[in-house]
Amino acid sequence: MNEDTINLLRECNAGCKSGTNSMEQVQPYIKNEKLKSIIDKYNDKHIKISDECHQLLNKYHEEEKDPQISAKAFSWISTEMKLMMNNDTHEIANIMIDGCNMGIKSVSKYINKYKTASKESMDLAKKLVKVEQEFMNELLGYL
Repeated sequence: MNEDTINLLRECNAGCKSGTNSMEQVQPYIKNEKLKSIIDKYNDKHIKISDECHQLLNKYHEEEKDPQISAKAFSWISTEMKLMMNNDTHEIANIMIDGCNMGIKSVSKYINKYKTASKESMDLAKKLVKVEQEFMNELLGYL
């Protein structure tokens, strides 16, 4: 298996973990049941894609990658600060949309960077980008 495939799977897996961490972090602040349901739905989708990445990495006898500790800490602190100042539905949607934008940009960058990755890993990365786009579209109505 080539390095591009492994690297792309690792980045997608780390991105999914970052996304699920953020979605789980905002859960206690959500008052709108419909928004909670949307976030739960996309959290499940991210977990499933992460599991697929993990299974493929296991198949190739490779380790997964966790999000960087510093990035994870910064994201957590930043989100907590925003929610302490304003934890209404609009702010939660805004935080999640920012995360979707970051996910779309970073995974797209890795798709372009790891051009020789396997079709299977490319398809999984493109699926993640599509999920991020769909999630963002559903959140736009809460701004």
